[in-house]
Amino acid sequence: MLKTYTYPQFDYRQSAEQKEGRLARHPVVIIGAGPIGLTTALECAYRGLPAVIIDDNNTVSIGSRAVCYAKRPLEVWDRLGLGEGFVDKGVSWKVGRVFHREEQVYQFDLLPEPDHKMPAMINLQQYYLEEAMVAACERSDLVDLRWKHKLLAISQGDGSSDEVATLTVETPDGVFQMEADWVIACDGANSDTRRMVNGQFTGQFFQDRFLIADVVMDAGFPTERWFWFDPPFHRGAVRPDGFRMPTSVLLHKQADNVWRIDFQLGWDSDPEEEKKPEKVIPRIQAMLGPEAKFELEWVSVYQFACRRVDNFRCGRVIFAGDAAHQVSPFGARGANTGVQDIDNLVWKLKLVLDGLAPPALVDSYHEERAFAADDNLLNSTRSTDFITPKSAASLRMRDAVLELARSEPFARPLVNSGRLSTPTPYVNSSLNTADTEDFAGKMRPGSNCADAPVVFNGQAGWFLNALNARHTPGSAGDFTLLVWGDGPAEPISVGAVNARVLRVGRDLQDTTGVLTQRYDARPGTVYLIRPDQHVAARWRSFDAAQATSALRRCLAM
Repeated sequence: MLKTYTYPQFDYRQSAEQKEGRLARHPVVIIGAGPIGLTTALECAYRGLPAVIIDDNNTVSIGSRAVCYAKRPLEVWDRLGLGEGFVDKGVSWKVGRVFHREEQVYQFDLLPEPDHKMPAMINLQQYYLEEAMVAACERSDLVDLRWKHKLLAISQGDGSSDEVATLTVETPDGVFQMEADWVIACDGANSDTRRMVNGQFTGQFFQDRFLIADVVMDAGFPTERWFWFDPPFHRGAVRPDGFRMPTSVLLHKQADNVWRIDFQLGWDSDPEEEKKPEKVIPRIQAMLGPEAKFELEWVSVYQFACRRVDNFRCGRVIFAGDAAHQVSPFGARGANTGVQDIDNLVWKLKLVLDGLAPPALVDSYHEERAFAADDNLLNSTRSTDFITPKSAASLRMRDAVLELARSEPFARPLVNSGRLSTPTPYVNSSLNTADTEDFAGKMRPGSNCADAPVVFNGQAGWFLNALNARHTPGSAGDFTLLVWGDGPAEPISVGAVNARVLRVGRDLQDTTGVLTQRYDARPGTVYLIRPDQHVAARWRSFDAAQATSALRRCLAM
């Protein structure tokens, strides 16, 4: 029988504005208190933005759901004071194994280079993630988290600077209205907010269904990602034309000895029937053996799509996470991509709300994150097509690749069991200043900064933490001029937006040389780094006019 997990119930409280019958205007209202909505609220607080977050429920998500969290989102959460706790609670892993029928085809290492604070990937049930973020929201004076608040309608003008969005909200105490300078819709793939503003959500649906089982057991499997193509313990049905439907199984370990198992089902499977314990338990016994002891914690069936909203901004409403883009689960690109949406968005909103940048800076959110979404959709669709070939010819091609991968290294990059989530560099962003000098390595404009061990304030630490430590509370986050050596460099500004100097060799020490190597630096090298820790520009020597021009470009001016 199903093991019952006790989910916390959070208290509904009537807001003062509803109780007093007044129309209140808020800088930011967030729709949805899932991982992306909660991250948004905490990022707003970090940047000094008061935020109201509403959700029509009053508990965390049921089941493990989003379970794999990659290095870059962990770095974002570390900036918010949560990353280390997630890593401690979660299960860190970096090795994956791929099997075809009975045999291992090959294995891979997600993080072959050392010297990063955060691991390549952790597995952690979504409810643990949300519990920690809810607690952090409740500790913040800038976050107003409102449970049992259901958005009924939203109206707005054309999004010009003097317009606001008006939200009609239902609570246990009735219906009231509130206003927002900006609304951030984080209410998932079936977003009501998107429907209310007629946002177009287009893409491809897939017929394939997958059964998720969270299984509590003491197992001898290592802490790795195991993926089977056509496993002998889970064979596909044969169609009338003789084509055997391909199948796959994915195994992950989570916290507290909970194992996540995904079984691919047939196109004509009945989701309600497949979720019944009497159907699930035999599948798990076939995989683990008839004597295996386990309990079921949660079971679900999902069918997925690869699609995105046509524009991430609709007037005063901005979409993030699954409300903006939906991908297949292969590669852990859902929640991880959503966190990077918020990383990109909130510092821009803060500058616009403070009158330090034009509204065009908000439009760069669509430019950069739609580009990333398209990259994720492409990778997700390719993974899906490899995992679930739809014809005999496609299946023969896939199986030939798997057979070759056993012995031929050239074939292994062609095996696609889900290209795991990595950040998409904003290589064509209008906020970048293009290189005019030769640099090696990956830290080109548009890329997120790579971490490295450093000594900062006399203590061993990490480069990204050193950048975080320079954040001015209540600001969008200062830009940083990262300078190597004692060459000329000085702070620059555009209006009230500053870029401060951080010197390698004075303010922090690169005792291992890793930072210098990763940034292909030499004495005099300068990087301009955005508040979201992305490279905006780089030069071999400092020039105040060049640096100021690059900063102005970062503000969409």
